[in-house]
Amino acid sequence: MASARNSIRPCHGTGHVALVLLVSVLLLGSARLTVGSRTLLELYKPPASEMLRYHNGAVLQGRIPVSIIWYGRFTPAQKAVVTDFLQSLTTASPAPTPSVSQWWNTINQLYLSKAKSTQNGSRPAGAAQVALAGQAADEACSLGKRLTLSQLPALAARAKPAGKGGIALVLTAQDVAVDGFCMSRCGLHGSDARAGTTYVWVGNAATQCPGQCAWPFHQPIYGPQTPALVPPSGDVGMDGMVMNIASMVAGTVTNPFRNGFYQGDKDAPLEAATACPGVYGSGAYPGFAGNLAVDRATGASYNANGAHGRKYLLPALFNPATATCSTLV
Repeated sequence: MASARNSIRPCHGTGHVALVLLVSVLLLGSARLTVGSRTLLELYKPPASEMLRYHNGAVLQGRIPVSIIWYGRFTPAQKAVVTDFLQSLTTASPAPTPSVSQWWNTINQLYLSKAKSTQNGSRPAGAAQVALAGQAADEACSLGKRLTLSQLPALAARAKPAGKGGIALVLTAQDVAVDGFCMSRCGLHGSDARAGTTYVWVGNAATQCPGQCAWPFHQPIYGPQTPALVPPSGDVGMDGMVMNIASMVAGTVTNPFRNGFYQGDKDAPLEAATACPGVYGSGAYPGFAGNLAVDRATGASYNANGAHGRKYLLPALFNPATATCSTLV
């Protein structure tokens, strides 16, 4: 897998560190988007030629097998949070609305239906259906507990993605450090265009930077220290991972080889989810995730129902046609 690019979750909201940097700058000179502002989040609207758009490249479609490699120690309960999420994306038994599968169908509607088919460039691409294909574990951390970005493709290869169109998902435990983790990224996705393979890496930020990569389930490192929301699974790190996995998988499917749907520099693009930093529900603004549903029994905040009674918080998806963020609630 030759190329990798950061699809960086802003530290507030979707969790990528880019927004922390943005907020830091704005705190010095502008009040419009500071975390203390009560102004509703306004997306910057660049000229039409610079908007998030389709660049005529391939997207992932049809059956998408996802293989996981668990690097470091994860408990069975932690693994279930992720595997249930993946199974919720295209489940045969839809959960109550708003649902994870509804969120996934938004990607099909806003993006894949507008792209060219990889089999026949003259017709629209088909819908994407995620399927959990396999799992492997490296609890002993055979490459050590500090990884470089160049080691991620090798780890992804161990997940044995099922050929072209598959996604290898590399998940690192909370005691594993990855270059740039917390400082400039919470996850990334990359690819080998020649082989037609893709991979996603996301780290568990529970002990390293929960205020960056697991917000709003932990207080942010910048801005007003408002109370954190209750995570649906009860595990701040794992619910943060799901938010990042959702963002990275959305980017992988819609922009797998740097020539699909994106805005800006192809090596540091804004994509389907990362173009909506910090937005989870209606009325979101910096420091406020939006109006969310709350589980009466647990007090947990969420915006999507999943398989086996799970609840999740998923990032908003950018609508290229309207230049707005589409939320489930």
